[in-house]
Amino acid sequence: MDADSGGYFSSSTLFKTSLLTIAFSTFYLYETRRQTTTPKPFVVKKEPVTAIKLKPVIIKKKKTIYLTFDDGPNKGTRKVMDIMDAENVPATLFIIGEHVYGSKEQHAIYDSLMNDHLFEVANHSYSHAFENRYRRFYELPDSVVKDFERCADSLGLKSNIVRTPGRNIWRIQNLSCTDIVSTTAAADSLQKKGFKAIGWDLEWHFTNDQRLVQSDTLLLQQIDSLFAKNKTKTPNSLVLLAHDRTFLRPADSGALHRLIIELKRRDEYNFETVSRYPGIEEDGR
Repeated sequence: MDADSGGYFSSSTLFKTSLLTIAFSTFYLYETRRQTTTPKPFVVKKEPVTAIKLKPVIIKKKKTIYLTFDDGPNKGTRKVMDIMDAENVPATLFIIGEHVYGSKEQHAIYDSLMNDHLFEVANHSYSHAFENRYRRFYELPDSVVKDFERCADSLGLKSNIVRTPGRNIWRIQNLSCTDIVSTTAAADSLQKKGFKAIGWDLEWHFTNDQRLVQSDTLLLQQIDSLFAKNKTKTPNSLVLLAHDRTFLRPADSGALHRLIIELKRRDEYNFETVSRYPGIEEDGR
């Protein structure tokens, strides 16, 4: 009985021990491999970067328009001032001395011009060539100089910029032009006295009854054409001559207003007073 019991115990024990050994060995081998195997790192695949070629930025070179109005102050000057103020556009008015003292209203207009930061007042002579006697006026160079000096002195003008009545004359740094040869001596005399004469590239013409000749649409086309064909006195600069008395009527002042609005709408145009025209530096004055 005892012998049989001992034999059964030994066989059973041996069998169980073998199973446990195999199981332990298998588990140990699995754990060892799991712990010693280095997992592969997670790698993000990068797509090749393609360089983007940017187009060069082309900066438009601005063109400058110098709006000038002659022969004021007169009945149309207020209309011009209202339009320029409304659109915040600078302009130069070439003033006649006799006109400032022509009436209280004209003198009041002159005072308003002097106090408006948008407007530059320049010299257009005192008598406007002896009241439009052009030939006689320009035959006497000394008298021409005295007439401009009288205007400057009587009005207290600090600027030495002038426009000659009825003549397209230029006398500034690197630019000397005279439209009529007989006026050369007078123009040279003005320059010797320190005056800087500026003419114009384009005129807004008017009839004998003070009505505009070109429509605002036609004038705009002429401005574009002069710039496109490089036919201004100085590249990228255009001096426009108008006369403020021609803008008294609503139809004509409306044409001026439309022109200014359209010029502003185009990104290529700037506005300046003639004291900023190339070659007409005021030497700090």
